Amino acid sequence: MGDENNPKKPHVLIFPYPAQGHINPILQFAKRLLSKGVKAALVTTVFLSNSSFSDPSSTSIDIHTISDGFDQGGYEQAGSSDAYLATFWSVGPNSLAALIKKLSEIHPVDALVYDGFLPWALDVAKQFGIPSAVFFTQSCAVNSVYYHVSKGLLQLPLPEPHLSLPGLPPLQVSELPSFVALYGSYPAWFDVVVNQFSNVDGADWVFFNIFYDLEKEVVDWMSRFWNVMTVGPTIPSMYLDKRIENDKDYGMNLFKPNVDACMSWLGGKLKDSVLYISFGSFASLGIEQTTELACALKSSNVCFLWVVRETEMAKLPYNFIEETSEKGLVVAWCPQLEVLSNEAVGCFLTHCGFNSTLEALSLGVPMLAMPQWTDQPTNAKHVEDVWRIGIRAHPNEKGVVRRETIERCIKELLTEVGEKGKEIRKNSIRWKDLAKKGIDEGGNSDKNIDEFIAKLL
Repeated sequence: MGDENNPKKPHVLIFPYPAQGHINPILQFAKRLLSKGVKAALVTTVFLSNSSFSDPSSTSIDIHTISDGFDQGGYEQAGSSDAYLATFWSVGPNSLAALIKKLSEIHPVDALVYDGFLPWALDVAKQFGIPSAVFFTQSCAVNSVYYHVSKGLLQLPLPEPHLSLPGLPPLQVSELPSFVALYGSYPAWFDVVVNQFSNVDGADWVFFNIFYDLEKEVVDWMSRFWNVMTVGPTIPSMYLDKRIENDKDYGMNLFKPNVDACMSWLGGKLKDSVLYISFGSFASLGIEQTTELACALKSSNVCFLWVVRETEMAKLPYNFIEETSEKGLVVAWCPQLEVLSNEAVGCFLTHCGFNSTLEALSLGVPMLAMPQWTDQPTNAKHVEDVWRIGIRAHPNEKGVVRRETIERCIKELLTEVGEKGKEIRKNSIRWKDLAKKGIDEGGNSDKNIDEFIAKLL
C-alpha cells in the first residue's frame, strides 16, 4: 500500500461520537489506515480537543475540530443528554460541512468514516459526493437488536419475556440492551441508537469493531443487505499483532491515568492473583451497590485494583481504602490495557462496555460481568453463554448484586481451581489467539481494511 509507484495517498476523515468509548476504537482504526499509507485525520469537538490527555505518538494523525455547540464545556455544559444531543445535531452538520469544504482546498477528502451515532454525517458526505463508511463501536448483536426496532420488526414494549433474532442466541428481555428492555428509559439515547439505521442503506461500507469469528452468524446475516466489513479488534497493535511500532496506547484519554502507582503495585503480585475492577468512563454505581462490592472485596480477601472515578469516591464505605490497603489499591483512573496485559491480573470485574469486553477478550483475561445499562447486558450474555469467557453476577429483584453473589463469583474465577474456572481460562486463551489472528497480516479484518483502501486508490 502507498508505494512509490502509486503516489496517491488517500485522505480519510475519521469522525467518532465525542466520548472516550467511541473515540478510542475509531482512532485506533485511523492508526491502522496510517500504517498502510493512508492520510488519516480525526475529527473531534473543540472542547474535547482542548481538554483531552493526548499521546505524542499519535501526532502523525491530523486532528480537526468542529463545534458541538458547547465549545467551552462540552457535554457537562449542556446540562442534559437531551440538550446536548439536540444542539449537536443542529450545529454539527454545518460545522462538519464547513470543515470538509475547507479541506477540499488543501487536501480533498476521499472518504468519511463516521460513527453510527452520527447518521447526519452520511448526509453531509453525500452533499460533497464523498464515499462513506459507518463505523459501529458496539457489537453486531446489539446493533441487530436496534436494527429490528428501527424497522418495526420488534414491537415495544416487548410482549414476550424472550425473543429470537437471526444469527443470535435466544435472549431474555433482561439480556437485551437496556433502552429496549426498559422501554421509555433515556428516550434521547434510545433515539440515538435506533436512528443509527435511519439512512444506513446509503453508506458504501458498514464497519464493525470485531473480528469475523467473534460474531460470524450475525455478520453473515447482515452481509445479505449491507457491505459489512469486520475491521477489529481495534486495540493498540502492541497488544495484538505488533505490526505498528510503539502503538501501546489509544492516544486520547478523558481522564489522566495513574500509571506509576498501578504498575508498581501490580509488580509485586503473584501471577493470576489480582482482581481488576473498573466500570469504565461513564457507568455509575449506586451507593448501595458500591457498598455491596466493597464488602465482597473485604470478605473475599483477594488482591484487588479498583478504579473509582473522582466523582464516585464519596460512595465508598468510610475508611474502606485504609482498611484494605494491604490487599487492595483504589485509583481514580488507570492504564487499562497495561493492567489487563499484566500477568498478575487473573480476572476483570467489568460493566461489560464493549471496549472493555473486547480488550479483556483480546488479552485472554476471564471476566466477572456486572452490566449496568445500554449494551452491557447483551455483552455480558455473550461473555458467559456464547464465548464462555466469564460469568455474570446476577442482581436481586431490586437490581442490586449482593456481596455473597459477588464473592462466590470471585472465588469461582480467581481463588478456586474448579472445572468451570478452568474451562473459562482455556476459552479465554483461545479467543485471545483468534483476536490476534483476525487483525494480523492476512487475517479477515486485515484483508477488509486493505480492500477498503484499494477502493480509494
